[in-house]
Formats: sequence, C-alpha cells, structure tokens
Amino acid sequence: MDLWLQFKQAAGHALGEVLTSGLSVNAQALAYLVSAFLFILALKGLTHPATARRGNLYGMLGMLIAIVATLAGAEVMSYWLIGVAVILGAIIGTVIAKRIQMTDMPQLVAALHSFVGMAAVLVAIGTFLNKRASGDLNALLMGELSAGIVIGAITFTGSVIAFGKLQGLISGKPVKFFGQHLLNALIAIATIALAVQFAQTGAIWALILMTLLAFVLGGTLIIPIGGADMPVVISMLNSYSGWAAAATGFTLHNKLLIIVGALVGFSGAILSFIMCRAMNRSIINVIFGGFGSDDSGGDSAGAVAAQKGVKSASVEDAVYWMEDAGKVIIVPGYGMAVAQAQHSIKDMMELLQARGVEVKFAIHPVAGRMPGHMNVLLAEADIPYDLVLEMDEINPEFQSADVALVVGANDVVNPAAKEDSTSPIYGMPILEAGKARQVYFLKRSMRPGYSGVDNLLFYQDNTSLIFGDAKDSIDGMVSALKGGGH
Repeated sequence: MDLWLQFKQAAGHALGEVLTSGLSVNAQALAYLVSAFLFILALKGLTHPATARRGNLYGMLGMLIAIVATLAGAEVMSYWLIGVAVILGAIIGTVIAKRIQMTDMPQLVAALHSFVGMAAVLVAIGTFLNKRASGDLNALLMGELSAGIVIGAITFTGSVIAFGKLQGLISGKPVKFFGQHLLNALIAIATIALAVQFAQTGAIWALILMTLLAFVLGGTLIIPIGGADMPVVISMLNSYSGWAAAATGFTLHNKLLIIVGALVGFSGAILSFIMCRAMNRSIINVIFGGFGSDDSGGDSAGAVAAQKGVKSASVEDAVYWMEDAGKVIIVPGYGMAVAQAQHSIKDMMELLQARGVEVKFAIHPVAGRMPGHMNVLLAEADIPYDLVLEMDEINPEFQSADVALVVGANDVVNPAAKEDSTSPIYGMPILEAGKARQVYFLKRSMRPGYSGVDNLLFYQDNTSLIFGDAKDSIDGMVSALKGGGH
C-alpha cells in the first residue's frame, strides 16, 4: 500500500508539473509519434471487417493521446474555453451516437466532413487576423492560409450538398446545367487568382472573395453528381477533409495534424480511385462529369421492358424454392438497412444451413450509401466474414445458384448497366444476380433505385418481386422455415 501511495503522489506531482509548466517539447513529440503510429494501425485494422473493431480502438486511443498531449503543451494559455467546447462537443456527440440509425450513417459522415472543412476555414481566418495584428505575416504562412481556406470551403459546401442528397432534402438525381464545366473552370481559376493575390498582399477583399468563391465551387462540383456515385463522393469528401486538416496543421505548426490529415487525404483518395475502378468509372468523370443522367431521346430498354409487366410472389413461394435449394445467394442493399433486416436474415441463414443449403452474401462496392455500409450491417448481425464475398468473387457463382434473394438492392444488380447504352449507369459492373435459376426481390414498391434508373431485372422471366417491408418479409420466411407458416 505504501508503494501504491508513493506512486499516486509521484503521478500527481508529475501531472501538476504538466498542468503548470506544460508538457516538454520532446515529450509532446513522443506522444504525437505514438498517436501517429496508432492512427496507422487504425487504418490497417479498418481494411477488413474482422479487424475493424480493433482498428477503431487504436484510432480512439491515438486521438485521446493526441488531445491530452496537445492540451498539456506549454502553448495552451487558458483551459476554460477549451473545456466548455470539449464538454459541449462530448454531449452533442454522445446524443448523436445514441440516436443515429445505421441507415443515417452516410449523412452523419457527410455532416462531419463539413465540420472539418468549416473548422479549417475558421482556423485559417483566425490565424490571419491574429498574425496580422501582431505583424507576423509572411509569404509562406499566407500561402498555407489560402490553401486551408480554399480546401476547407470546398469541403464544407460539397459535404452539405452530399448531406442534402443523402437525406432526401435535395434530389438524388444529377443537377446538370448548360456550361457547368466552363463555369466550374472559371470559378476555380478566379479562386486560385484571388488566393495568389491574398497570399501576396493580405488584402481583406481578396480573402472574402476567395472564400465565397470556394464555397460556391464546392456546391457546383457536387450537385451535378448523381445518386449512383454517392459512395464515391463520400469517400472523395473524406479525402478533401484530410487535406483541409493537413493545411490547418501547417498553419498551426502542428506536426501530428499534418500527419493525420495526410493519412486521411491519401487513404480517401486511394479508396475513391479503387471504387471508381471497381465501377468502371473515371474518377475525373465522377468529380467533374455529373454522371447519372442522359438527355438522349428514344425509348430506352427500360421503357420497352416496362411494357412486359412484372411478376409478384409471396413469401411462401420464395421459401418453397429456398428450402430445397443447393445454394442461395443473398444480395443486401440499402432497403435492408432501412428495414434493419440483417438480424432476421441471420436467423434465416441458420435455418437454411440446417437444411443443408449453402448460403452466401454478395457485396457490391457501392451497395448502400457509403463504402462498407453492407459489410458493417452484416457484421453487426454476426454473419461470418467468410460468407460475405465481394463482387469479383461471387459473380461466377450466381450461375450455379438456385436462388438469388435481393434484399432492397437496385442499381447494383441492374442489367441496364450492361445492356442499355442510353442508361446513366451503363458501364458500371454489377452483381449478376439474374443468372441464378430464380431471383426474388424484396421491395416496398416499383420505385427505381437511388440513381433513378428503372431496373431491367424486374422484368426477366426468372424474377419475381415480393412487396412489403424487408424485415417483415424475412421474418415471414423464418416463420415458414420453422414450420409455423406465414
């Protein structure tokens, strides 16, 4: 006990020294190095669902160390405003975390990206005003401030537009207008010119105009992008927020913020590139092209197919096919997330496996509203990772599957991407669910997917639609498999 008492006294003395005189530069640098290492481990952990929880823990621990090391630094002169902000932020964050639904997670991510962007703008402007008053401005600092403001402003308004599209406040369809590329180019050139002017002269009028134009550019860049590409947009905005944070790190001379911003910026850019390649898209086309609509005339294949009608089926019909099947492939989509049907699907999977049916899950790179959306939901239901396969792995297996059960997915299985050259999603690789012997769609209505494109798979001879809430339908299947009827 004496030893423990001595340890507490020593620890208390050390903490008191830190709070009164600040953490030494070397100790703070070491803490930042540990934090950076933990952030790298976090990214590594997030590359697979099986290690994602550990990755999150590494990230949280790294951030905790970074915050404590920063607050304990000698440069912090007062804690009361910081304390108020931390307490308010903790309360707001806790409330949001407890209330947010998994279906709303993409909107939350977009909103958080906007916070990072606005923070970069405000920090840069605040730093400029402080340094201007003290006469400490120089060309290098002014360049850093310009970069932080421009990147942050674009990130802010771009993220707000993405939030609006995901939340349904703005149409998910691309908003295209004549001369949009020329307009964006002119705004970008004017913004860069004003940034140079501001960096050289420190003129307030250049600062104001540069900031306003950057805000406008963020909106005009994102609003033409259609719903089919929204997961890529979320990833891209994540990259932008990283670069905004890195620019803020240069402004504040904070090495850890530079490292973290660069990690987020590069990882977001790499993920965007990987997703575009998986979708057979040019990232330049996604960023600037307003992909997702077409103005060509004539009847599309979807319009022709719509005249053929569509078959509806009951839960019992699907169970009849599945209970004696050799292989069932389940394709989850955003509708599964909305209905929160993943746990019911887990029950159905176990009942089918008990009958000797092989069950697998097919994940498209852009299923849901953000990267990894479906993987997280299935992991939440404790569905084994080895049964969850990506598009390239699972596509060859559809032709040997007796049943493909599509739970609230649309665009990712739409044959229009391969067959209809007039379709906005033409060229996007899809999950080839239509090659299964029988396809069952769980849908609330005949409404098209988020991209607004009619699904040609609805009209194939081997496809039937089961209308209703996905969870209710799956629960009915579970009841029927147990022998209790629908």
